[in-house]
This record gives sequence, C-alpha cells and structure tokens, in this order.
Amino acid sequence: TAEEAKYLVGVGRTDCTGPVAQVPLMGYANPDQVGGGLLSRLYSRAFIVAEPQGSRRIVFVSADIGMVSQRVRLEVLKQLRSKYGELYRQDNVILSGTHTHSGPAGYFQYTLFWITSKGLVQPALSSIVNGIVKSIDIAHENMKRGRLFINRGTVENSQINRSPFSYLANPASERKRYSSNTDKEMVLLKMVDEDGHELGLISWFAVHPVSMNNSNHLVNSDNVGYASYLFEQEKNKGMLPGEGSFVAAFASSNLGDVSPNTRGPFCANTGESCDNPQSTCPVGGAAMCMAKGPGSDMFESTRIIGQNIYLKAKELYEKASQEVTGPLSSAHQWVNMSDVSVELNATHTVQTCKPALGHSFAAGTIDGVGAFNFTQGSVEGDPFWDQIRDQLLGEPSNETKACHKPKPILFNTGEMTWPHPWHPDIVDVQIAAIGSLAILAVPGEFTTMSGRRLREAVQREFDSHGAPGMNVVIAGLCNVYTHYITTYEEYQLQRYEAASTIYGPHTLSAYIQLYRGLAKAIALNGTQELSSGPEPPFFNVTSLTLLPSLSAESAPANKTFGDVLEEVRQEYREREVAEVTFVGANPRNSAENATEHNFLTVERYSNISSSWHVVLNDASWDTRFYWSKGSRSQSNVTIEWHIPAGTEPGVYRLRYFGHYKKRVTLFRVITVPFEGSSSAFQIT
Repeated sequence: TAEEAKYLVGVGRTDCTGPVAQVPLMGYANPDQVGGGLLSRLYSRAFIVAEPQGSRRIVFVSADIGMVSQRVRLEVLKQLRSKYGELYRQDNVILSGTHTHSGPAGYFQYTLFWITSKGLVQPALSSIVNGIVKSIDIAHENMKRGRLFINRGTVENSQINRSPFSYLANPASERKRYSSNTDKEMVLLKMVDEDGHELGLISWFAVHPVSMNNSNHLVNSDNVGYASYLFEQEKNKGMLPGEGSFVAAFASSNLGDVSPNTRGPFCANTGESCDNPQSTCPVGGAAMCMAKGPGSDMFESTRIIGQNIYLKAKELYEKASQEVTGPLSSAHQWVNMSDVSVELNATHTVQTCKPALGHSFAAGTIDGVGAFNFTQGSVEGDPFWDQIRDQLLGEPSNETKACHKPKPILFNTGEMTWPHPWHPDIVDVQIAAIGSLAILAVPGEFTTMSGRRLREAVQREFDSHGAPGMNVVIAGLCNVYTHYITTYEEYQLQRYEAASTIYGPHTLSAYIQLYRGLAKAIALNGTQELSSGPEPPFFNVTSLTLLPSLSAESAPANKTFGDVLEEVRQEYREREVAEVTFVGANPRNSAENATEHNFLTVERYSNISSSWHVVLNDASWDTRFYWSKGSRSQSNVTIEWHIPAGTEPGVYRLRYFGHYKKRVTLFRVITVPFEGSSSAFQIT
C-alpha cells in the first residue's frame, strides 16, 4: 500500500546556456577568458513543494550559473507575477546559482560586474531569466502527490580549504569542535510521487565549481554539473542528456574558502608548493601560484570531483528513509546591508559599512589568480570605459576607510554611482522551511566557519522558540551577489575572501542577526509581521555592451557553410578522439534564434532500419564544440568526440548545426540555418 503523500511535488529542468561565443565567462574576472564553444549545457532545475490542502508553497531553483544576480531575480519575479499572480513571490521563491565559473557573464545591473563582462549582455540575461521561468513552469504543470526524504553523509577527497591560514585565525576553542577545515557533509533531499516513482533530488554540498580553470573557453557546468549529468543519465535511461523527467540538482552551499583542487597550490614555473599565507612563489610572485586538481588535466579533475559527489549522492539517495513532514513556511526581507546596526552584546553595537573591495580582491585566489587589468586594448580611448576606470580609483571617504579597517580599500564601490551604483545596498535575506528542513538562502559565498556560525545560530533560534530538531542547510549564491562573507577573525587577515567581504568586518554578525529574526518569525508563525524592507532598484540598462555586433559572414572560396575542412579518420578505437573541422559561423547567431539550439550530434548507423540514429548531442560531456574566428568574417568549428570505453562498435558520423548571417540588401541581414556532416567512420 502506498504511504500517504504529504505534499504536492513538481520538478522541471530547462536549458539556460545562452551565447557560447565572444561573451566573457563569469567567475574568474579574467577579461581574456571569453567563451569559444561548448563542453556541456547549462540548466535551470526547479522544484516546487506545496501543501495538498493549503495554499502554501515553496520554490527552489538551482541554476548552472556563476551566481544569481539581482537583475535576474527581479526579472524572474516580474514574469512569475504576470503568469501566476501572487502564487510565487519574493518570500517563497529561492533562486540559487551552482557557482560554475564557465558560464556566460553579463547578466548584472551593478556597474562593477560590467568591467569583465563587457557590459550588460542581453542574450545572456534573457536565456537565464527565461530558462529559470520555464523550469518553474514545467514543475508547476507537473505537480503530483508525493513524499520527501532527507539524508546526510560525508564526502571525502573532494575539497581543501584554500585559505587555511585565515581559518586558523578563528578561536582554537571553536576549531576544536570540528574535525576538518571544510564542511564535508552533504545534505540530500529525495523526492518521489505517492506511487514511489522517482521525481528528483536536491543535494547541498560546499565546494567551488572551479575544477575547470581560467584557461578554459568552453561553456560548461563544472564538477557539480557533471554530478547532475551522471545522476540524470542514470535515472533517465535511454534518453539523450538534458532529456527525461528525473531532475537532479547539485546546489551550492558555504563554499567561500573551499576548493576542489585537492592537490593544493604549486608554483606553475618551478613546481614547488606555495601553501603560504601570501600564496606567493619565489619567482613570479602570486601570479604563479595555482592549485591543482586530482586529474591529469582540468577535464579529468572535473570528472573525478564530480563523480565523487555523484557517488555519495547516489548512496544517500538510495538509503534515504527519514521522511520530511510538516507545514511549509517562508520568510523574506530586503535589507540595506550598508547600514545595519548589530548588537554584539548588551553593551556593544557595531555597524556594517558601505560596500568596498580590498587590495587582495585584485590578487584572486589559488583557483584563479588575479587578472583585474584595466589596460585592456579593447577599452583604450573609449571615454565611457576611461570614466569607469577613473571612478574605480576614486578616493574613499574617511568614514568608509575607518569602517572597513584593517581592509585597505582598492575599489570604493559603495561611493561610486556613475552611471549608476557599482554594488548593491539592498540585499535579500530569506529562509524557506519545508517541515523540518530549513533552507537559508544566502546572497553570496560564506566561508566554512561563517556558514557553521550561521547554521548554529539559526538552529538555536528554532530550538528556543519551540521548533527543535530542524535540519538547517545553507543554499549559496542566492538572489543577489554580494561576494564573500568571512568571520570577523578571518577578516583581520585580509586574504582574498576577506578583501571581498564588501560590507566590512561585521558582515557575518549582521547576517546572523537578520537570519535569527527570520527563523524566529517562522517558529512563532509570525512571518506576515516581518517588515518587507526597502525595495531593490531596477536600473534602466538594456544595451550597454562591448560585444562585437553580429554582421554578415562568409565562407572560403569554393566552400559553403557546413563544408568539411578537416575530415575524420576512417576508424577509431575507444578512448581515442574523433575530430572534424567545418566551415563555421558565429554560434551567437543560433542562440539569438532559439532558446534551445543543439550544435552537434553523434549518430550511429543502424543496418536494421538503414538509417542514422542520434546517440549523443552537445549536452554530452564526451563531446566538445570549438568555435574559432578567422580573418575576413570567416570562422571554423571543430567538433571532438572523446570516445568512451564501452562504446558500441559500429559506423558513426558527427554532424554540425549552425546559422550564418547573410546580407540581402544594404540595410538587411538575414539569418540562414545550415548543417554539415563528417564522413562515416568505424569504431572497432
């Protein structure tokens, strides 16, 4: 007999990849790291839980993007309001980014993020917003009576603390309570319908998705995205990647100081360790100090870490037996984070500060050394960007300097308002409770110890107001991006994470005070009495971008788009790479025409039906799509298939699907679809 369903549950997944070429990738702030192809697709994964009788519901979205920006959130909420009225609101919708550093940038409204994003990139913003909304639509349309189960366990060999010297600044008595300087625990929520059919899962685990380093130019979802891919491939048997109803989200948590590059930091030039407080090398300084993952290259490291995470999730999923039951509730406030008074104790009150970034922000981390370099040729002599540079180096006020001590201020973003503000003041704080599970949606990257302090404070708050035994989990990179949140002690050392704690030394204390207030309101059933706070601004920016415009393209003499320039070999074995190069066109043309465009297929010939069957698409982690721009409005596309062990022998081919721009008259350019195919080849 089916146990009684406790909730209505819906899941949905939608592509949100956006432009894979010419747009800078978001994460390392390296202006040279511009998209040039595709390794794996980016998805928005949505989960809706509702009370079967009541009107209360919770939406949790995990999207394969660097972080959720305020602009993305405001546009998503606006679309949801026009579709669903008051059903999905700022209090019951959580939007979280996985924090991949290999997705398109340019979806921010605050000026700081324009510098390395080439401004505001409308196609990137639209694909993220529309992808998130569509994934929520799918979940909404597929609500079924269902049950939720929670489980937790330890993930080994998948993280190191990348600022261990900062961690050591925390009190010894506090550190003694933990066995590690990272949080190794994964929390997993399993979803099934009332007949026991599997719907999906959300895993929360703290690790930076930076297995792919800043030399990468292929859009992909990094280690946690690979974990999602493995789980979904396993559950959606016989389907192409990105297809099938089972949805597995691997969401971010308090990953601020947590790296997947488990071999630690080494000097790129000499090979010696640079695990020192300054992360610096004897020759070449900090720029040479880079952390290494477990694999022989970044592709292999991504798979190793992703597979570790997947295998633990699989085990927790299969064994999950603790059922989640109880009412749903959600609490949300907008807060002006540059002006919060924090009561540390009965006699001491401290303040948060106007946002500012310290000198070490420009140094970057061992996962991606700093590249904040304003002498880029592309912006030389452009009065707009010159003005931006002068703004950046403006002198901070004495008040801001004093507030941020001991941080030496490099970018005084909180006092910069041209052409509009450089950093947010108004920030979301939010908790959603699903029975005994409390999800803290935090607007940035909490370090390991910051996350522990926040979770414990919220847990105590629930305990003391009659809601004991709550499972408190942190969902990172939610709703608006405010960089890092270190502890007060870590802040004193001013490594990268501390220099990027933008609201000053008491940022964490302020958040703890705010989240305790939300938890208390949930425990006492008083969420409707919370003040909603000052609404965030919505700036009128639509098209400020340095992206090259899309113009008419051409093929080489006697060739046409989709023609093969370099052919595949006639036969391959497993573990080899089949590769073909075509006369190509800018992949941005395809993204502008369709939300879900597939650039390539691997096809196998069937003798039985005498026809070709698609076995892989561009969402597969075994295929790589490279675009390279040539001279005279020409470009090439190379498709690689890294043939895995266990591939069925037979006859295969690689196909390419694109769009080129064609000039028809002096003022009119049209977009024309085309395709190309390699010769057939044998796998033996």
